[in-house]
Amino acid sequence: MKLTSRDNPKVKHWTKLASDGRYRKSAGRALIEGPHLVGAALMAGVKVHAILTSETFTEKVRGGSVVLAERVFAGIVDAETPQGIAAEISIPAPNPAEGDTVFLEGVQDPGNVGAIIRSAAAFGLKAVVLDPACADPWSPKALRAGMGGHFQLGVGGKFEPEAFKGTLACTVVRGGTPPGNIPSPAGWIFGGEGQGVSEALARLARLKVTIPMAQGSESLNVAAAAAICLYETFSRRAAGS
Repeated sequence: MKLTSRDNPKVKHWTKLASDGRYRKSAGRALIEGPHLVGAALMAGVKVHAILTSETFTEKVRGGSVVLAERVFAGIVDAETPQGIAAEISIPAPNPAEGDTVFLEGVQDPGNVGAIIRSAAAFGLKAVVLDPACADPWSPKALRAGMGGHFQLGVGGKFEPEAFKGTLACTVVRGGTPPGNIPSPAGWIFGGEGQGVSEALARLARLKVTIPMAQGSESLNVAAAAAICLYETFSRRAAGS
C-alpha cells in the first residue's frame, strides 16, 4: 500500500509532528528523519510507531514500512534533501537532573540545542534540561544536529538548577577559572546566544568558568563553548587529574 495524498489523516499527523512543537508536546511524539537517526532510535530501544519510506527508497526495512509517494514524503519531512526514510517515535521520558547535567537557558537556535545535546552525550552527561525559552529539542533541526545524542541521555524535565545536588558552573567572559576541574556531579548552565546566562542563574553557580581565547576575541558560539567545557571536564576526569 502506498499513500499518495497529502490529505490522508496519517500524512497530516506526521506533517504536524514535523512542523508543530505544541502538537509534538501534546502527542508525546516526534518525527525523526534519515537512516542514522532511525537506526539510533532503534538501537536505543525507543518506541517506534511507524517507519515511513519514500517510494524510491531501496533499502529493506525490518518489519516493513509505510510507503509514501515521493512528493508526499518530501512534504512531510523538514530536510531540504530528504534521505527517504523517517519514523514516528514516542518522545522518551527525561532523566532526573542527577549526575552530570546541562541546564540550558534561552538557547533559541535549534541547531545549537541539538549540538549541545550531541556534545553532552559524547562526554557522558546524564541529562540536558531546558527552560521554556529554549528551542524545542525534538524539532527536526535539533534532532539532526543532535545526531542521535537525544537517545543516549535524558532530554527535558523540570528546569530547577537551584535544586541540583552538585556543583553548578557557568561561563563568564572574563575573570573565571579555566574549564576542567569541576567536581562531580557537575551542573553546567549555558545561556542564550546573545545575552548569555542571566544574573539570577549566574548567582546560583558556585564556579565561574572563562575559556581562554586569543586577544581580540570576545565570545564563542554557545554550542562551541559548551563542547569545550564538557570536553575539558571529561578529559581531566579520564586522565585522573
